[in-house]
Amino acid sequence: MRDILAEIVAEKKLTVAAAKISKPLEQIQRELQIGKFRMAQAISKGAWSLIAECKLQSPAKGRLNQTHSVIELAKIYEQNGAAMLSVHTDKHFLGNNEDFIKVRAEVDLPLLRKDFIIDEYQIYEARAIGADAVLLIVRILTPTELQKFLSVTWDLGMNALIEIHDEQDLKIAQDTAAKFIGINNRNLKTFTTSIDNTLEIFPHVDKSRVIISESGVMNISDVKKLREIGCDGILVGEGLVRAENIGEQTKLFAGG
Repeated sequence: MRDILAEIVAEKKLTVAAAKISKPLEQIQRELQIGKFRMAQAISKGAWSLIAECKLQSPAKGRLNQTHSVIELAKIYEQNGAAMLSVHTDKHFLGNNEDFIKVRAEVDLPLLRKDFIIDEYQIYEARAIGADAVLLIVRILTPTELQKFLSVTWDLGMNALIEIHDEQDLKIAQDTAAKFIGINNRNLKTFTTSIDNTLEIFPHVDKSRVIISESGVMNISDVKKLREIGCDGILVGEGLVRAENIGEQTKLFAGG
């Protein structure tokens, strides 16, 4: 069976190696400004938060939205109640750093850099392009790397959303001091989704953390189920970009 995550990570190693040559870490460090932990500020404002994802494509499903640009999606989300935006910079999702920078210039919401972080270079790069947070996927990092990357993130004034998929991942995540844990409803090999994954794992989470359910949230029924069990928020891409009225769907999901 095809392992999409493994394929992406293998390619990401080559991409990062090339980026380090094109723009060395020392140059990035000289230029960047320390952040202000804006994710923590935004997510702590209310009992429920929507992280809306500017997602044009999925490796498993192909093109998801043909009618809007990443920047247009970002503006719609900001105008309709999203607490924060997730913006892809990985090419498998039609993401890139250039679009991220454009979104940063157009909206004031905190931004999560959605990518496959395998090297601390990418964290510095994320801050340099205006990210307020990064996604750290437990499945592709060693526990030592996870701890180290978290420390780098905090040193840069950023937050991290620690993505887990099963109870083993959860244990590793909860061995850190991470505040934000995202339960991924996507099978990381096949990229199929079901919110049942959050429903099964949630009873085992440390409720002192902020728990975000990621992916597979397609309708208001899904939203209500996740809110009722005690999730603090959701990260949604496909469920918004494929909606007939993206603005109205954003309002609905943001309101819970």
